[in-house]
Amino acid sequence: MPKTIAVLGAGPGLGAATARRFGREGFDVALVGRRPEPLGALVEILDQEGVRAAAFPADLADPAGVPALIDAITGRLGPIDVVEYAPIGSAPPFAPAAGLAAATLRGLMDLHLYTPVEVARAVVPGMVERGDGAFLLAQGVSALEGAPGMSGVGPVMAAARNWVQSLHAELADQGVYAGTLTIGAWIEGSAAQRAAAEHGHGGPVVAPEDLADHYWDLYTKRDRAERIVPARG
Repeated sequence: MPKTIAVLGAGPGLGAATARRFGREGFDVALVGRRPEPLGALVEILDQEGVRAAAFPADLADPAGVPALIDAITGRLGPIDVVEYAPIGSAPPFAPAAGLAAATLRGLMDLHLYTPVEVARAVVPGMVERGDGAFLLAQGVSALEGAPGMSGVGPVMAAARNWVQSLHAELADQGVYAGTLTIGAWIEGSAAQRAAAEHGHGGPVVAPEDLADHYWDLYTKRDRAERIVPARG
């Protein structure tokens, strides 16, 4: 029976590349995102490439909807073996630390902390029972270190990073892996990268296919709780 990866926050960049990377290894793919039309289009593309995929429209900013989402995926594709969580929110992610308001943080917590916690609560027990599984979380480098004008989502992602590291330590001897892919570069072709280029902002750029390869490496080697891209000395 094929394994299943749930790509939560599936889009044309990292989500599509991850679906292709794991699909090449024989995984079925559950694509989760807010808008049905792009998901359906991606399903068709993957099908033409020989990857079995199915679309599950859902609002990942609603943690209460997680149990129904997981039930829908498992009812169609079977148990979830790998979760890849990398949604992009609609709210402005960054704010100056000196002007940060509690309301701003509350608006980011559901998508970037509460929902991944609820997803893990829903899938990890089954992974432990089967003795195999993985939870992969993509984050920006502001989860790792603060920078001027880039607070807001950073502290929330830092909390999620801390949680994943604890998850990694707790589950490793039970056959289940948890880890973060911390990205300190613009993702090539993404809306954020295009907007930065239009405003004259440079910086390193990474191809989504390379990031998907890093995911696969984390999943197969399971030798660390975090990989930072680009690598640091």
